[in-house]
Amino acid sequence: MQKKVLRTVCYDAKGLIAKITAVCYKHQLNIIQNNEFVDHQTHSFFMRTELEGVFNDDSFLADIDNVLPDGSQQELITVARKKVVVAVTKEAHCIGDLLIKSIYGDLDIDIVAVISNYDSLQPLIEKFNIPFYFISHKGLTHQQHEIMVTQIIDTINPDYFILAKYMRILTPDFVSRYSNKIINIHHSFLPAFIGARPYHQAYQRGVKIIGATAHFVNDNLDEGPIIVQDVIPVDHSYLPEDMMRAGRDVEKIVLSKALFYLLSQRVFVYNNRTVIL
Repeated sequence: MQKKVLRTVCYDAKGLIAKITAVCYKHQLNIIQNNEFVDHQTHSFFMRTELEGVFNDDSFLADIDNVLPDGSQQELITVARKKVVVAVTKEAHCIGDLLIKSIYGDLDIDIVAVISNYDSLQPLIEKFNIPFYFISHKGLTHQQHEIMVTQIIDTINPDYFILAKYMRILTPDFVSRYSNKIINIHHSFLPAFIGARPYHQAYQRGVKIIGATAHFVNDNLDEGPIIVQDVIPVDHSYLPEDMMRAGRDVEKIVLSKALFYLLSQRVFVYNNRTVIL
């Protein structure tokens, strides 16, 4: 028995769930889980269906297409471990969390390479027998540095490129090359306190909560489609350093949860937002 996920996006219409599930029954596929959402402003229908059985992909998708409105999008995906390349700078908490969860099966990812513009984390990464690529940005333009990074990524061809506290702004050319494949963890509850030193910004404003945001990267700094956010309470006694320490825990949780949703095919990118099913 195989397990796959059917993802459907189309214009909303009456009876879509019944029509799709009828095709699943016709092909003798068992529905393990089904979730759907309708955006009533745009009349867009989203559905994620976990299936198990014996699949004839082409025949099944053709039958699904026949019952959906024109212009529909559907894909049948085998949920499997994904190859990821992770970019870091100097902070170890996010990459350390991903390494442990990858090895012990909490996340279905194989971290096949780590790229950094500093060599600070090389001893940690090499303890896990993962290739570490130190590419200093010093003396290079953004474009020159990114060409070197791109050469490594393209050689590996990963499913996702994860920015685990990678403190470099990516150029539009780089981002467009890996559309909807670059995931960033931002140390703030976006859209507040974008850019550098968010905890110091938060301290100056006397905030009562701090948070983290995992999002896709687009051409606008820290404005890509949001996948997961979370917050924790703080008070007037927290200095910027205290906020940073507490914020690191939130960052790890948010990044890990975002990757879980991605790997289980729950994330639908929709304009500049996401639908999570």
